Amino acid sequence: MVGLTCIQTTAVFIKYLAWAFVEAANFAIRYNETVKKYYQRKLAKTHMMVAKKTAAQKLARACFYGLRDNADFDVNKAFG
Repeated sequence: MVGLTCIQTTAVFIKYLAWAFVEAANFAIRYNETVKKYYQRKLAKTHMMVAKKTAAQKLARACFYGLRDNADFDVNKAFG
């Protein structure tokens, strides 16, 4: 990343972070019934990638608030 400004570097890392949350959403959809029901509900109304991205955004938001408040993850609070 030699020669990149701070803004360019941040933009590069945001792409990787978004990818990581989409991968986490894939596993959550596969192994958690609450997340799977949320995904199926979104999938009925929108495109597959939009539904996955919304699940990833909910995971990201839950991660942010969990880190900020030092709280454990509650799937019913995040997706219920």
